[in-house]
Amino acid sequence: MSQSLLGTRRFAPLFWCQFFSAFNDNFLKNALALLILFKIGGQSGESLVTLAGGIFIAPFFLLSAFGGELADRFDKALVARRLKLAEIGAAAVAVAGFQLNSVPLLFLALFLFGLIGALFGPIKYGILPDHLKREELPAGTALVEGATFLAILGGTITGGLAMTGGGNPVVLAVMMMVFALLCWGASLFIPRTGQAAPDLTINPNILGSTARLLGELWSDTRLWRCAVVTSIFWMIGVIVLSLLPPLVMHTLGGAETVVTIYLAVFAIAIGVGSGLASWLSAGRIILLPAALGALAIGLFSLDFGYALLRLPAQDTLTALAPSAFFARPIAWHAAFNLGILAVAGGLMIVPSFAAIQAWAAPERRARVVAAVNVLNAALMVGGALVVALLQTAGVGVPSLFLGIAAIGLLTALWIGKIMPTNAFHDFLSMLLRAFYRLEVRGRENLDKAGPNAIIALNHVSFLDGAVALSILNNEPIFAVDHGFAQRWWVKPLLKLTRAMPLDPARPLATRTLIHAVRNGETLVIFPEGRITVTGQLMKVYDGAALIAEKSGAMVVPVRIEGPEATIFSRLSRTQVRRRSFPKVKVTILEPVRLAVDDALKGKARRQAAGAMLYQTMSDTATSGSTVALSATPSRSTISGFARSRCRSDATAPGCRLGFS
Repeated sequence: MSQSLLGTRRFAPLFWCQFFSAFNDNFLKNALALLILFKIGGQSGESLVTLAGGIFIAPFFLLSAFGGELADRFDKALVARRLKLAEIGAAAVAVAGFQLNSVPLLFLALFLFGLIGALFGPIKYGILPDHLKREELPAGTALVEGATFLAILGGTITGGLAMTGGGNPVVLAVMMMVFALLCWGASLFIPRTGQAAPDLTINPNILGSTARLLGELWSDTRLWRCAVVTSIFWMIGVIVLSLLPPLVMHTLGGAETVVTIYLAVFAIAIGVGSGLASWLSAGRIILLPAALGALAIGLFSLDFGYALLRLPAQDTLTALAPSAFFARPIAWHAAFNLGILAVAGGLMIVPSFAAIQAWAAPERRARVVAAVNVLNAALMVGGALVVALLQTAGVGVPSLFLGIAAIGLLTALWIGKIMPTNAFHDFLSMLLRAFYRLEVRGRENLDKAGPNAIIALNHVSFLDGAVALSILNNEPIFAVDHGFAQRWWVKPLLKLTRAMPLDPARPLATRTLIHAVRNGETLVIFPEGRITVTGQLMKVYDGAALIAEKSGAMVVPVRIEGPEATIFSRLSRTQVRRRSFPKVKVTILEPVRLAVDDALKGKARRQAAGAMLYQTMSDTATSGSTVALSATPSRSTISGFARSRCRSDATAPGCRLGFS
């Protein structure tokens, strides 16, 4: 999915626009820092570098809310083009600053880049749901996050190389302008989005606007919790990156070039973690990877901090070149742990930010992202200040990594406790994705059916219930065959879900399910009642059809392919070739509504509903519109027709439904 997104106009221009912008930001920041430290800063060089960081981050506190209002009020693509055109002017100011070795001009350029970044932030994430399907959001977010960190690395390294020997003003000028022009050029191809909130009145009071947006974010529990998770990720990332130079040069005894190598490891691993989170999500909004990422950060930071505490003092005395530095086990231990921390960070940020984009209302999505950006900036600055104070007090790098471990472990516990999604469902989705490469098509049909849909699946294996849970975003009720539910090994599994028995001999149970659907519940049924033992569609029970007809809910037919080849199938090896981990495909079809003639009553009505559901399950081409049945065909007639059709054409719909 990631590769296909990069080949589309609805995503690729935004991707490259963000990449070039982040590259230019970090190129300027690192080049300016080195210029101050080694050429024009003098005794106040370190304090000027700290001030430069504050100048860049300040607009994110002050103007993110304003940027969110702009993005919601006007077309996001048009706002992006104007901002990136203004960025060319900011690059020109930076060029003048480098030519004149002027700190004030370079600080002005840095502030302008920060200002543009603050206004662009709500656009780059707020625009993704406008152009991507909901199931594409994790992949799109992963690509943007991975590209951002690679751009940070590339810009930082390139800025350092460009300042070799004091820096060549011509080289610096050309690079700044080229990337600014590339960024603006990419923005011209971002598709228009229209105005999300055309009647919105922009608040000129930027402080009041910021406070209001944070208050609105706080009022939405799901969004606030996901925003805190993203902010913790950015805070930990800033702390780890700030600890890299003292870790390498003072604790591990490496040269400056080793810092760049570790930066590369960290940035690449963030991309790997982001991609892994997107892949595990399988097009769903799941938050369990965020909890696992925080847990990994806690455990591996604990391991790393403990390893640094045990490091012999003599290993930290000399500045070793990369060849000598990586001849020691501790160097590889550090690289491995930093890589795992970055991968875990990707697992945290992608699901939580994808959830924010999916759950925010379209008319205020950019303002939600703006409020998240403000919270991110607050925790980043707060975390950096706390670390600086601890370092001033004499706290060493090993102890600081132990502190990161405590933050990670506490965050994992907190996410596990307050997670807005169902952890068990998330786990099943990840498990099926990891081992069976679960692929789901037609998720948009679930939205078409409404919140109280009846999900009707063909029954091919004992994995089918797990598949059903993994594709739904809410907690459904399972209609379970009464006899099957009495089996001793089934009872513990049913306690993990909301299950109600479906017993044709007990009308009260059927009425309970009908009322549940009418009250807004999603119902999962296996109309065949039992797993296929032939590969063909089994008998469809009238009780399942009666629930669909009486409740008036839309029926969403779902075709499962693949599990019938696993060990969880009831088909013999002569019927299907068994494989350890076959690919599982789920196709969610257009919803239909069973409409039986009002003249039919009692048994005739139930049989007619059963015949209609049989037709729905056997004919995978059925779509959208209401299906009406006024006659009362007998079950034997329907079954005889199905058998004769399958004898003449084994590939006909329903003959091998769910068979790969």
